[in-house]
Amino acid sequence: MSGNIRLLDETLAAAKSEGRSALIAYLPAGFPTVDGGIAAIKAVFDGGADVVEVGLPHSDPVLDGPVIQTADDIALKAGLKIADVMRTVREAYEATGKPVLVMTYWNPIDRYGIERFTAELAEAGGAGCILPDLPVQESTTWREHAEKQGLATVFVVAPSSKDERLATITSAGSGFVYAASLMGVTGTRESVGEQAQELVRRTKATTDLPVCVGLGVSNARQAAEVAGFADGVIVGSAFVQRLLDAPDEAAGLDAVRELAGDLAKGVRGSA
Repeated sequence: MSGNIRLLDETLAAAKSEGRSALIAYLPAGFPTVDGGIAAIKAVFDGGADVVEVGLPHSDPVLDGPVIQTADDIALKAGLKIADVMRTVREAYEATGKPVLVMTYWNPIDRYGIERFTAELAEAGGAGCILPDLPVQESTTWREHAEKQGLATVFVVAPSSKDERLATITSAGSGFVYAASLMGVTGTRESVGEQAQELVRRTKATTDLPVCVGLGVSNARQAAEVAGFADGVIVGSAFVQRLLDAPDEAAGLDAVRELAGDLAKGVRGSA
């Protein structure tokens, strides 16, 4: 099986043709368990997510705030392996037929082997990888293998990125561009704000790729605000928090399904 970048491209294009932003959910693999994480991904797709990013938990997650760090710790202490991440991608994709990416720091891939990682992700039906800490200038080998396997390479841009740097990053990426709405770590915030809108405007000036905004969106009102200027709205910590707060797994699945439904209304402007 080759990777599913085409499915990702088609999904984002379909949302645009409907006059709305895509809803992209993030959930870490192995949380609350491997099986529970797979069930949670199915639940957010069921609720209305268009795309899911599966986080590969890491012991030193520089971009992640306390909520995702807590979930990562739970997964790692339970012995999560990259094989479990691949199984998560495979089962989520096979159950839904929707695009599933992996979001990971570079170190685990580097240790695992680029060729092996890209081949296994494509074989699992993955659509690509989001690589928040891989410098574009050091990404050539990764991109060659990803392209060969039909996988998207999604890079992250930040408000601090200068225009020339934005152009370098976006010309190297595929699938979409992940625009970090503000400086700092992941987490829910009161306002996503003008900084994100300006970053999207500047990024769009350099590329035809969809530009999707993450970091800070937690409710339908914020999703609707971001959907007014971005091609996709990325939500992570709010989903993870629902799972952390749930008294049991069934309640957690209901909670993330409900949140996905609310956010799906938000990106459609019907919240």
